[in-house]
Amino acid sequence: MRFPTALVCAAAVLTGLAVVLRGADDADRIARGQTLFLANCSMCHGATGDGVKGTYPPLAKSDWLAANRQGMVRAVVAGLSNEITVNGQVFNGQMPAVMLDDTQVADTLTFVLNSWGNPGGRVTTADVKAIRAMTNFRTFDDLKAAADYRPLPPAPEGFALTELVRLTSFGVRLASDGRGGPLYILGQAGGVWAFDAKSGNLKQIIWPKDFVGRRHEGEFQTLGMVRDADGRLWITVNQRVTAEPVVLNECAIYRTSAFDADGHPIAPKPWLQAEYPWGIGPYNHGLSDIRFGADGMLYVSSGSRTDAGEKGGLPHLGQMGEVDITATMWRLDPKSTAPKIEIIARGIRNAFSFAWDGAGNLFTVSNGPDAHAPEEMDFITPPKPGEAPEHHGFPYQFGDAPADKKWYAHTPVPPPPPGVSFVLPVLNLGPAGIMGGMPTSTFNAHTSPTGLVWLGNEWPESVRNGFLVGRLGSFLTGPAEGEEHGFDVLHLKMARSADGRWTARTTTFLAPLGRPIDVHLAGPGKLYVLEYTRPTELKGRTGWLPGRVLQLTVKK
Repeated sequence: MRFPTALVCAAAVLTGLAVVLRGADDADRIARGQTLFLANCSMCHGATGDGVKGTYPPLAKSDWLAANRQGMVRAVVAGLSNEITVNGQVFNGQMPAVMLDDTQVADTLTFVLNSWGNPGGRVTTADVKAIRAMTNFRTFDDLKAAADYRPLPPAPEGFALTELVRLTSFGVRLASDGRGGPLYILGQAGGVWAFDAKSGNLKQIIWPKDFVGRRHEGEFQTLGMVRDADGRLWITVNQRVTAEPVVLNECAIYRTSAFDADGHPIAPKPWLQAEYPWGIGPYNHGLSDIRFGADGMLYVSSGSRTDAGEKGGLPHLGQMGEVDITATMWRLDPKSTAPKIEIIARGIRNAFSFAWDGAGNLFTVSNGPDAHAPEEMDFITPPKPGEAPEHHGFPYQFGDAPADKKWYAHTPVPPPPPGVSFVLPVLNLGPAGIMGGMPTSTFNAHTSPTGLVWLGNEWPESVRNGFLVGRLGSFLTGPAEGEEHGFDVLHLKMARSADGRWTARTTTFLAPLGRPIDVHLAGPGKLYVLEYTRPTELKGRTGWLPGRVLQLTVKK
């Protein structure tokens, strides 16, 4: 590891890292640090510090942490882009600065140093302050300023773009009646906010503690939400539960059961619950998008528990690849009091969003693997009674590459099921979202397609009868050094060829954006775009703060 001169000099001022911890104050410090770690770090490094081989360094029993205490602090407060070697593995990714103040950083790193077989020690607020002063972000206020809201991008022709509301927590989904009623914003950790566009009032209506029956332990994520015709909210939930012999993902669908004095839905209660072994490292994608079809049925995306079908090397995380209900699409009867999961599609890595076109055709958009494979848009044909669901390739095939292409050393393992053919994804003809200037199935690698909506005949000619899809943007650099894609909303004009395969003519609709994570039809001629955070690129390595909701309206 090669450190800048300023970091080497910082060793003289970092004095508290070898202190033996003892007493109630230290216990409180570690408890606070654990909460901060789960909220800010576990997405990449895992809830037990296991990391991901070749992608996210392990923090458990880390020889790099033991030998680079100053570098540990600097990585958190200023980001990390240098190559490092941890426990014999080389890592060459990008880590942004983490949006924690000096005391929060100290507590988080003290927790890490005293967990998972690490050697122990204490990081103090003064230690962090001294290291931060020798970085590009000399104070926490400097880091916040660097991560502030970006100017609005140019509005698409025929539209007006405005900022609707700034959020106090990271939002992941939007829901409304689609006719101009209150907007509901789902946070990734169980909060729900109601926003009244007329008054500008943002009010929290659901807290994590309100999820009746949840286990109050482990990572808790809410990734999908939809409003039904009765005004209730349906929310998908994933919770990490410690169990033997392996850790579990307790996944559930909650439904609100009451309304507050202002008519907002509250009091979520479990409607469906299931469980399976927690994913390999951070790849527990879990339940995400949830929507009602024109048939009145409830559709749900259940993401993969692996990156590419690997078994993993940690026995407490379950070494069995995918299980029956993961990497699938579900259909359920919302009227049932004992709902049964019907699998309508298999082989879909992580369909963070899905939607129907004007003719009732169902499409999903999926986040792809850490390999430089394209990310897919898939056409879903639900099976007829007695038929098996179609298979869309994961983890045996990525995009429309030959099934024997070796994206990883372990693929394909196990061999594809005998007699199963794979449905090829939508072919993107460009000019936007393609790789290497050639048609792509379907988007650039590492762009994380998110919210998907269909614009029908009532929209302007430039966008009517086409999809809009948000792309969160790179977490990993592409095959070329520094390559970044995403941070945008694309427009897709769909067509079906004589052989039945779908294609898309794709153009950039709105860019650059701060990680657009959902796109929502709010009413006639009105769209909302939910930005997860604020920076519109990776190279600045600034930290993440909660984003905002943008409003697009058709000019009259």
